[in-house]
Amino acid sequence: MTPSYRSHRYRSADGRLTLFARDYPGDGAPLLLMHGLTRNSADFEPLARRLAGPHRLIVPDQRGRGLSDPDPQPANYRPDIYTLDMWALLDGLGIDRVGLIGTSMGGLMAMIMTAVHSDRVSLIVLNDIGPELMPEGLERIRGYAGGSDPAADWDEAAGRCAAINGAAFPDFTAADWAAFARRACTELPDGRVALAYDPAIGEAIQGETPAVAPPNLWPLWDSLSIVPILLLRGALSDVLSTATAENMGRRHAGVFSRVDIAGRGHAPILDEPDAVAAIEAFLDRHA
Repeated sequence: MTPSYRSHRYRSADGRLTLFARDYPGDGAPLLLMHGLTRNSADFEPLARRLAGPHRLIVPDQRGRGLSDPDPQPANYRPDIYTLDMWALLDGLGIDRVGLIGTSMGGLMAMIMTAVHSDRVSLIVLNDIGPELMPEGLERIRGYAGGSDPAADWDEAAGRCAAINGAAFPDFTAADWAAFARRACTELPDGRVALAYDPAIGEAIQGETPAVAPPNLWPLWDSLSIVPILLLRGALSDVLSTATAENMGRRHAGVFSRVDIAGRGHAPILDEPDAVAAIEAFLDRHA
């Protein structure tokens, strides 16, 4: 059962949009959980079942996703813009120091945030992302992100999610895909089901653009050694290669650990036993 949360609405850093975040209460140090490109705060419901209570979890919908306003200027769908929104969120909640957990794009945001304000970041958990991304994975993401007609119902939505993401979760059952669709999609007033993000996000990632990943992040990575980092990598990932993950470990001069999640591509759900065990042990040591 997913724990309850407080709905929190706040203004974007540029003051133009109303954004949404889930605020799960907890006794321990706060954690900011940031989702991937086409996902939303519901993406972390499985992990929240394990972490909420021992930790306060702040889980936002980035602009254009979930319950956050879409941006009328698609050029603003970029990780550097999102990170400014995250500081606005944390400042509004009075949170000075936080641990960061980021899936895919959310992990890139965690890296950028730490490079800018390392004094405000206690730790980072990266979920299947790094400073160098595999081109085949980026092309796959560009191929599915964007506008599409809504599905007729939740069964069709689950089938579409399976068609797009099946290679990343080869052992998923029909029930798993139904739960996946419930987190990734939203029901429209007419009963049809649409992906819970602004289709213009798909436009923003076509061609040469920082909307997916700014180029050459190795210098940024090299600046993060002051912060403990846990890297989770899907063993089947087409975004984060084994070679890049190994190089990340070699170049991180501080506390660094890595766990590959068997049977998962991009990106693990973070309910996998190995992922949960690694996150909980890492937080026990560093949060």
